Amino acid sequence: MLSKTEPLAKQFQIFYKEHKPKTFEDAIEKFVIFGGVEWGNIDTSKPSYELIEKLILDDYSYIRNDINDITAGSPLYHSLLSAIAMGDGKTHSSYKRAKLDKEVGDKAVKELVERGIIYVEKSKKEFTSWAENEQLDNKIYFTTPFLRFWFAFVSPLFKGIRDKDYTEVKKRWENREAEFINLIFTQLSHTLIQESFKEENKIKEISHYWDKKIELDIYAKTASAKTIVGSTKYTNAKIKKSELRKLQELCKTASIDADIFVIVAKKGFSSELKALKSDTLKLYTLKNFKMLLETTLLS
Repeated sequence: MLSKTEPLAKQFQIFYKEHKPKTFEDAIEKFVIFGGVEWGNIDTSKPSYELIEKLILDDYSYIRNDINDITAGSPLYHSLLSAIAMGDGKTHSSYKRAKLDKEVGDKAVKELVERGIIYVEKSKKEFTSWAENEQLDNKIYFTTPFLRFWFAFVSPLFKGIRDKDYTEVKKRWENREAEFINLIFTQLSHTLIQESFKEENKIKEISHYWDKKIELDIYAKTASAKTIVGSTKYTNAKIKKSELRKLQELCKTASIDADIFVIVAKKGFSSELKALKSDTLKLYTLKNFKMLLETTLLS
């Protein structure tokens, strides 16, 4: 059932081609749950929880066996993976949530990377004035959306699911859905930005940014050494000018000299913010994600 791991943009392309969602909202919201796995045709127009119950929870025992094949059924692995899936992905907070000391946690992360379940992203230090011996947590990400979903909403609640009581899963999903979607939305946004800057000013690197004071959804450098900073907002509200001000303040706090700001939003932007759109402020909505269907920039 679990397919060979591909870069996230490629996984999204495959998912879109297989299931033919009618909207990009449906595409992203269902990809967050089912992405990276071979399924039969999914009717992505149906409510997410309805599909979760029918395709995942009702088939829990069968899917669990597939998961155990790649995790060796290790309780330690499962505990750490659930901590990563439900938290911010930082090593320290993940180990604390899983009740692991650093040595055990580091060893488990190394082994899970080797198994192809997760990958690690290191923090960037070029803008800060920290001492050389100061270190920040790394961040841990799942290689496929489905594995992240499983360890957030299924594995920790297996007793109820095993007994066909899905109450806790439904409640957790309803409380965490929007927040949970935003990480994958951000990761897909990275590829969107790479693709949209491809002709005019090629992106050399793009990632999240975090230090001891701030976090940014988007930090990128172009081939001409321009710095791009941005945010992603998977919310039903239109994004206002205050979001740009917030980005500017975060850059000031971190001593980042941004040349271009980008904001990616599910529902678009206020008229006041759209009026500021320029070469130094780029705004993207769901319709721009069409670029991901044709991109060859998949690593």
